[in-house]
Amino acid sequence: MEKVLYLYKKYKEILLYLFFGVLTTIVSLSTYYFFSEILEIHYLISNVFSWIFAVLFAYITNRLWVFKSKNNDIKSILKEMFAFINCRLLSGAIDMVVMFLLVDILIVNSMYAKLITQIIVVILNYIFSKLIVFKN
Repeated sequence: MEKVLYLYKKYKEILLYLFFGVLTTIVSLSTYYFFSEILEIHYLISNVFSWIFAVLFAYITNRLWVFKSKNNDIKSILKEMFAFINCRLLSGAIDMVVMFLLVDILIVNSMYAKLITQIIVVILNYIFSKLIVFKN
């Protein structure tokens, strides 16, 4: 049990990021499914809606529970949010390009393509958040 506690303490941030990353992925996939399959909106437009919901969810969870941001004044929060959104725009652009390549060029089912892109995006977003957004 001590070994488990030691590993948890040592890797707490990564474990929390992975936990909330899974939840963010669920938000992304479920909103993508809702827009693309239920509302029958084009997959790229559905992907944009999915991205917006996932980014909002991720910012709140990363700020409060993963990286425990200490920024409390409005200027610092806005700067942090701006950096977060810009990093997510970069990973969102990568998401869109990979989706296009997988779906339109390689003819992969869009739900499978979305799952593949989510793995790439989660890794990139951790690196961006750790090194750029919540570096303090």
